[in-house]
Amino acid sequence: MVQGREREDSHQVSGSPSLFVRWVQGFPKQNVQFVNNETICYPSGNYIIFINIKTKEKTVLQCVSGIVGIVATNIPCEVVAFSDRRLKPLIYIYNFPGMTRRTKLKGNILLDYTLLTFSHCGTYLASYSTLPEYELALWNWESHVILCKKSQPGVDVSQMTFNPMNWHQLCLSSSNAVTVWNIERSNQEHYLKPKSVKLPAEDGSIVDETDIIFTHSLLKDPIYGPVLPLSAIAGLVGEEAETFRPKDDLCPLLHPTMHCWTPSSDLYVGCEEGHLLMINGDTLKVTVLNKTEEPPPLDRRNIITPITLAYQKEGVLASGIDGFVYSFLIKDSSYKVQDFTEVEEPVEHLTFSPNYKMLLIQTEKGSTYIYTFGEEPTLDKILASCDGNFQAIDFITPGNSHFMTLTGSGDVGIWLLDDGSPVSRISLNTLVGKIGRLHFLVQTECLGVYFKQSTVLACCPSSPSAAVGTVGGSVHFLDVADVNSPREVHKAFLSKASVQDVIYDQRGMYLLAGTSEGYIFVINAKPSSSFQILGYTEVGKGVLQISTVSLLETDIVEVMVLTPLPKTDRSRLEIFTLPLILPQVAAAFADERGKLRDEFIHRYLYEIEHALSSAVLDFQSQRIFGFCSHVPYICSYLLPKKEHTGICILKPFQKVQSKHYGYGKLYLSSHGLWLLTAAKGGILYIRDAYTLEMFARCRSHSYQAQGIRSLKASMDGQDILVNGRNDGTLVCLKWKRFGGVLATESLDHCLKLLTSLNTTMNEESAYIRRMRRDSLDLGSDNEKTASGIKLLNIDSSQEELVSAQDMKEISWMEAKGQEAIKKEVNQFSKKRREIKKGIKALAKTVQSMMEENETVGHIAKLEQQELSLDLEELERLHDESEEEVAKIRKDAEMDNLAKRYLAELIKEECWNSMAVKGRALKCFHIPCTVENFPMKERTAEEMKELEKVLQQKKIETECLKLRKEIVEAQSAASLANNHHEEDDEEEEEENVTTKDTNLPNYLLGSLSTDFGVDTSFLSSQLELHSREEKINQIILLKDIIYKVKTVFNNEFNAAYKQKEFEIARVKERNVRIQEIILDLELEETVWQPEFEDCEKPERTLVVEDSESSDMRHRALMDMMGGVLEVKKEDILRMVIPQPAFMAKPDAVWSEEERKQFKEYEKKVKELNEEKDKYRKSLEAELKKLQNSIQESTQAFDEHLKRLFERRVKAEMVVNQEELKIANLIFSLLLDEELNSRELCLNNYLARNQEQKIQTSEAVRNAKEDLDMYKEHYDNLLAEDKVLDRSFKKEFSEIPMHQVDLLYKLFKRRPRIQKQKTHQDTANIVPFGERPGSDKSNKDAFAQLMKAMDELDNISNMPEGLDVSVWEHFCMTRRMKVENEQKVKQKAAGLMEMVTFLRKRVEEDEKVQQNIEKVFRELILLQEEKVEFQLNLTIQILLKQGQVELENFQLILEYSDAILINKNIIEDLNSVIRAQGQKKVTSMVESKDVHKGIFQIEWEHKKMEMEMEDLNQKAWDIQMLFFSRDRQKFLNEPQYETLIGIQIGVMEQTIAVLDKTHKKNVENCKKLLKKLGRFSNHKDVANYTLSCNLREELVAVSERRDICNAIGSKLTCEKIAKERYENMMQQQKLTNISKQQAEQISILQAEVERLRMRTFPALVPM
Repeated sequence: MVQGREREDSHQVSGSPSLFVRWVQGFPKQNVQFVNNETICYPSGNYIIFINIKTKEKTVLQCVSGIVGIVATNIPCEVVAFSDRRLKPLIYIYNFPGMTRRTKLKGNILLDYTLLTFSHCGTYLASYSTLPEYELALWNWESHVILCKKSQPGVDVSQMTFNPMNWHQLCLSSSNAVTVWNIERSNQEHYLKPKSVKLPAEDGSIVDETDIIFTHSLLKDPIYGPVLPLSAIAGLVGEEAETFRPKDDLCPLLHPTMHCWTPSSDLYVGCEEGHLLMINGDTLKVTVLNKTEEPPPLDRRNIITPITLAYQKEGVLASGIDGFVYSFLIKDSSYKVQDFTEVEEPVEHLTFSPNYKMLLIQTEKGSTYIYTFGEEPTLDKILASCDGNFQAIDFITPGNSHFMTLTGSGDVGIWLLDDGSPVSRISLNTLVGKIGRLHFLVQTECLGVYFKQSTVLACCPSSPSAAVGTVGGSVHFLDVADVNSPREVHKAFLSKASVQDVIYDQRGMYLLAGTSEGYIFVINAKPSSSFQILGYTEVGKGVLQISTVSLLETDIVEVMVLTPLPKTDRSRLEIFTLPLILPQVAAAFADERGKLRDEFIHRYLYEIEHALSSAVLDFQSQRIFGFCSHVPYICSYLLPKKEHTGICILKPFQKVQSKHYGYGKLYLSSHGLWLLTAAKGGILYIRDAYTLEMFARCRSHSYQAQGIRSLKASMDGQDILVNGRNDGTLVCLKWKRFGGVLATESLDHCLKLLTSLNTTMNEESAYIRRMRRDSLDLGSDNEKTASGIKLLNIDSSQEELVSAQDMKEISWMEAKGQEAIKKEVNQFSKKRREIKKGIKALAKTVQSMMEENETVGHIAKLEQQELSLDLEELERLHDESEEEVAKIRKDAEMDNLAKRYLAELIKEECWNSMAVKGRALKCFHIPCTVENFPMKERTAEEMKELEKVLQQKKIETECLKLRKEIVEAQSAASLANNHHEEDDEEEEEENVTTKDTNLPNYLLGSLSTDFGVDTSFLSSQLELHSREEKINQIILLKDIIYKVKTVFNNEFNAAYKQKEFEIARVKERNVRIQEIILDLELEETVWQPEFEDCEKPERTLVVEDSESSDMRHRALMDMMGGVLEVKKEDILRMVIPQPAFMAKPDAVWSEEERKQFKEYEKKVKELNEEKDKYRKSLEAELKKLQNSIQESTQAFDEHLKRLFERRVKAEMVVNQEELKIANLIFSLLLDEELNSRELCLNNYLARNQEQKIQTSEAVRNAKEDLDMYKEHYDNLLAEDKVLDRSFKKEFSEIPMHQVDLLYKLFKRRPRIQKQKTHQDTANIVPFGERPGSDKSNKDAFAQLMKAMDELDNISNMPEGLDVSVWEHFCMTRRMKVENEQKVKQKAAGLMEMVTFLRKRVEEDEKVQQNIEKVFRELILLQEEKVEFQLNLTIQILLKQGQVELENFQLILEYSDAILINKNIIEDLNSVIRAQGQKKVTSMVESKDVHKGIFQIEWEHKKMEMEMEDLNQKAWDIQMLFFSRDRQKFLNEPQYETLIGIQIGVMEQTIAVLDKTHKKNVENCKKLLKKLGRFSNHKDVANYTLSCNLREELVAVSERRDICNAIGSKLTCEKIAKERYENMMQQQKLTNISKQQAEQISILQAEVERLRMRTFPALVPM
């Protein structure tokens, strides 16, 4: 039953048929909660479902505004709170079980609430919202107000709970933080104060966090100045400086998952890392609990991450992701793990019932178990999990008892229609589990479609079967004849494309299955036909909907398929017909591949000019209803009566607004008269199929969950199942006030259809029963076979693969295609053999041609590709290769381009941009290299800055000179008589100035002057205090570095030119040396010096064309010895030829020949002598040339060595200047850091001062509120005391013993019996009695007043007491009780306000301490800053050498040393000399002092005698009598303070007495007024009596006469008695009046006395 609907649809007329929610079936996606000891609840879609644990009865509460957001319950108040999910959501609070709305809360939240929780007392509700507010709010939901709220942007919270023992504490936790919020109350104001918990590190160690703002206050580096915080170094000055931490200092912390409170207000927190934390609720101190014992190892155990916690006595219950629940027994700082229970799935939520007799266990998938404690604990499943949302639903024929559902994972469920309770369940994924492990793996690999997601479901109208379509392309057929045990009876693997829709025609003849590839398969729906696939037809891809019309009067089934047209906003409709005799003639209707022939099925094509998301065919086959996708309309289209070919365009015939938004779907009822529409809006509309007018609607789902996925109407139209898209909720709708024509038409059609299908249903049911019996008979055989298969041992992995290939399954389409191919092969086998023979012959011919081509010549030889017969393939391969080559070429070009670009960048940066290129010089003979300084050209901006600084320095120099002249002129005019002394002083000043302008090197800090650089503009290192001076100094130092490098580079260039000259000269001499070596035929190599690449680096960038000249030179040397003609001087090569007769023996020589021989010897001897002379001259020349080369190159080497020393010195100067620049930059950086630190502290101080203003204002307001509240409390307390004191006066007319008795009754109070908890419950419930709320206090007071009614009963009245007095007493006592209750409430409020004031004072003092700390830090920082500006870091040059000291007393620490000027020492020496002269003078004076010593001693003795006399007098004075006041005056050091305290006490006493006196006076005045009014009443009564007395006297006189005449004595006595009583009453009143007058006079005297006491007494002195 659904309750909680607050409004009906406005358009529905009373009495018209309407829909109501019969039941709701959903599974929890949030935590299930207890409402009371026997009921649990959870949200599902637009509903909250309540389940009674004992009776399993369900109650549903519907949210009228859409989907239910977050839900919270409060057990003492028995209320349920939930939020809706819409723009600006609301919070609704309902009673349970009444289901009446208590209130509706509206806040300022824009999007959604994420957390809701009640305090235990139930009065307060806490809510937390998501972005953009991230707001925590505290509500008093009974008064509909937000008590306080706090926003924390960007902070997501996963859990929020109140402290069960103290509603003033609220804990919020997320995956990275735990925060405890304290709720403070002052009178009617509430405040939220957060305190964050410092979580330990991931390893469980406590992280020691230091103060970031005041971290390094006392640290100081003696060399580099103060050590500042990292925030100051980073330049942070805002609020981010308070939380800034470097990345290296951050350590990963624990990640909380769940928390729970304890009775001692502590927190237990579980973490992802497996740690269990205990947090003190007051101090927030974290303790990491240690695990003492490990649980026994099991396969699925995993308690590293406790997902949920639930507190119990002596520990907690925890669960992880392993499906086990563990009990943590906690003792001190350790805990012991024990097994508690085991469930099938990972546990996500644990919670106890209010009486702690049951434990609710909720799993990850939504299953809910109840663990009942007792002697024999039980674990009952309340809710079974559902893996995913419902994908499809349908009724089981006849549709009045059961229905089926399908989930995405393949779970098929059968449910009872009456209450939605589950009947049975089958999972398609588990059907192959009996095959075995190996077969299962093979099926998983080869037939992956078998385990794909299921998508669609349809129940057969003509048999107890159902069809399920999957993403893998399969259709599973289920036997549902026995709803308690459904089973799969057949599976049809249609194709590899996913099945998007399955539908039975109205008579259950055919099953139509549409796939994503656009195939519509026609399957025989009867199980007796084994679900034969009759064929398929092809439509467009992406089937949107299939609609059928199968009327009892016809013998055909009309089918309409809706598909979209890609890349157009149009839709296509295809209509074809299937005859009832199709199963008998299926072979004729389809081709070899199973495709139905279009001419047999009468296929027609239609197009709609706009996109449709759904379309159905009218039962009369005359109209089509379409749901438009892009516009909110439902249209009807008339089908043409004439047959047509091609595509027919349909125009809308009727168009109505759909009142939906988004994509929707259309459904026709079973009798075709109702058109049901549903879309993303979540509203179901039912329209008349002819007029399209809506006559019923129901909001079953919401647009937040994407509305309705699907719906089904029963065959009789009585029930409608509506399935949500993303909310996982299934709603059953039923008609209310359903009758008349609507009901008659629906029921008649249902009866008619069931009657016609009865025979078929019976036959198919009998066939299914036989199949079930046969399967049961075969089951035992299959089990034996399966057991035999299990015993097989397959050792080879190859056999497994072969078996997998054998078991590979193919689809029906593939099988039909293979059959068609086999048939074609068999049909054309002869032709194929002929073609193969021709191909083989052609191949042999081509082969012979290729062999012949190899033997011919090169010119006649053909290319290989010219012999290819497949020219197209050859061209394709050629194109592919060209494309690949082009791609590789393009990649290479791009790579080369990138490298060239990089080279150009490097060249531009390191070479072209250099005004002075970097190069080196090497010595000729020694390994020494000198490099120059590569230098870039200075930019215009740098030159501008340099000119500015130089101009400023010149101006400063001129100003100093002018000021000096002015001072000299003034001094010359005023001190003309000391002219010579002034000249000396001027000379000294000039010397000093010269020294200042030309500082020595040891004070200058570098040797830059050795390079001729002008340093006159440099400021002294002792004068660089300001930032501007340091920046100017840096610019000048950079200029000096540039000049030093320039000077050295000039020297380097001169040396470079000298080396060029030396190399050229050596080359000239080497020419001659080479000639001499050739002449002397020496095996020596000529040393030829050359420039290396480091000396001429430009050679690596430019290629010189010198190869041709070298070739000409080598040719000349080879052909002619290096010269064009032979010189005559070259006698070393001259040879005298021997005479021809020398070949003959000596004996046969003639005389002439002998003479010729002698001449020959003479010439040879002369030639040898000439050769020797010439050789010696050449050797001397060679040695001279070599010596000259050696000397010149060694001289150059010496010069280069000196240049190297110069280079070292220049580099030293550059480093010295760069060191000074580095020191100056560091000082500037430190200055900036100090400024950042100062600005950060000032900002921090400003924020604290603003906070101080706020805290001071809070303290002041709290004090004012407390004073006002205390004044009301004092007044109320005084009134209570007055009631107590004036009791006896109120009843002074009655006797004293009755007054005493009434006073005892006045003090008596009724005893209120508290509800006693059961002993077993008290032992189980860990929290015991919890503090009450305002509501419980009101209930207790009401119970007290009810008990007072019993005390006020007249039966309790003392004997002898008048009723009026008793009533007055009861009224007075009731007033007293009510006043006492008010005093108690005020006292409790006063305590809260005092506590609130104390906390505000503590906060104010803390802020004040921070301010004082900041002030101290600022003072220290200013001191550090001043010290840093004065104590400069200077650079001094010291000569290197050895210094001998006695006893090796070396001073290595110069932290106490100071650098001072020589003039200071001289001035100090002069001061010392002056002090010495003063000392001599003082010594002379001391002699004179000794002379007066004797006189002083005599005066000392005299004073001692006088002292004795004075002591005696003082003793006499002490013996005199002194009062206590005078003694206090003399002995008390703070006498005035003591008197002031006494005066203050007396003033307070007087104020209290005065206040009491005023109250007494007011009471007396009130009493006097009352007595005056009473006296006036008496006067009026006396006047009336006097008037009556006159009349009575006349009557008395008459009666006296009569009495005298009669003589009646009795009447006279009666009259006398009455007169006596009247006189006594008058006397009593007179006495009371006198007593009251005396009391008034006494009170007046007391008032006067008290008033006089307050006046100061002026006693004459």
